[in-house]
Amino acid sequence: MYIKRNIEERVRYLSKHFPIVLVCGARQVGKTTLLKRIAEDDDRIQYVTLDYPKLRQLAKEDPELFLQQYPAPVIIDEIQYAPELLSFIKIKVDEKNQNGLYYLTGSQMFQMMNAVSESLAGRVGILSMYSMSRAEIDGCDSIPFNPGVIENISSDDTVIDIFDRIMRGGMPRLISDSELSEEDFFGSYIQTYIERDIRDLINVKDESKFLKFISCVAARTSQEVNLSDISKDVQIDSKTADSWLSVLVSSGLVVLLKPYFSNTVKRLVKRPKLYFMDTGLACYLCLWNNSRALSVSAMAGAMFENYVVSEIIKGYTNAGIDIRSRLVYYRDNNGKEIDLIIIENGRLHPIEIKKSADPGKEALKNFSVLNSLNVEIGEGAVVCMSSMVVPLDDKNKIVPVKAIY
Repeated sequence: MYIKRNIEERVRYLSKHFPIVLVCGARQVGKTTLLKRIAEDDDRIQYVTLDYPKLRQLAKEDPELFLQQYPAPVIIDEIQYAPELLSFIKIKVDEKNQNGLYYLTGSQMFQMMNAVSESLAGRVGILSMYSMSRAEIDGCDSIPFNPGVIENISSDDTVIDIFDRIMRGGMPRLISDSELSEEDFFGSYIQTYIERDIRDLINVKDESKFLKFISCVAARTSQEVNLSDISKDVQIDSKTADSWLSVLVSSGLVVLLKPYFSNTVKRLVKRPKLYFMDTGLACYLCLWNNSRALSVSAMAGAMFENYVVSEIIKGYTNAGIDIRSRLVYYRDNNGKEIDLIIIENGRLHPIEIKKSADPGKEALKNFSVLNSLNVEIGEGAVVCMSSMVVPLDDKNKIVPVKAIY
């Protein structure tokens, strides 16, 4: 069963304007299924995957022959296994001078993005793809979340409803197969990830140590990155921790949210915050297997924030918007923090995230720090477990989590 992905229209759009479309994302988020779906509209499009060792060997050792055997238009799955193809794809693209020739996927872009930038500059449209958003799971279209454009939505979500979603995550296999347990899926997923990606990228002599590293990172979701603390817990040096974190980011498993920075304010912190792009994976790594227990635990607030931020990121990404220029957070040396700031047309829209159903005006207490930044402040929101949109003052409102569609 194919579940429509909101990024689908963006792929179709890019294929009309670029000769190459590259879809990046973690394993099993649905990249191949998406491209095969698009290929159904054009029976000329072939499919080939470099997961097969013999095809991978041919692509690496004789890329020109490989492209002769699989002429465009073609989907080439897991292109990171044979970056040697890229310069030859460039030649083919320049010869044909057409759009929609090559559809590439990559689940591990750590060593490849420089090659893509150098070989295919101006010829490739690049998209990031994550596990399914709530809108996609519910069969709805979505728009990027903005507090200034929110309908009067009502919600019957309970805390357990939301934490059931948090624990299940959005991996297509788990959504389409309701009888498959998170424990079985993510256990296999992590093992496959380590065997296929990590061994090729970094020299991990002790796989259990890398698994401990991922688990330590998951335990710090929604927090500022502190590599020193992580490296101490895992008993590795900070340089290794930094390298391993870069692998998680380039794999699409983790996103780092940059802090807001202004030259006029010297007291702002400079460390990014860390979020897992699939909350189900984060819960598995933190050994949570009961949504009720999680909902009342010390990690409940962090997991709820991770869920909200990842849903917002998915909405922007599915619309083809680069979050690096739109989403930041605020924290200063006085400990004043704003969970998320959406930058839209030069305006800052502050977002606070609370697990409670009625956080009240107290949740707005840090929004005032933005007034000293000499920048226009737009509408703000407190995303929480409320059942409806409730104005708090003339610019800020309480917003149910369901509004993030």
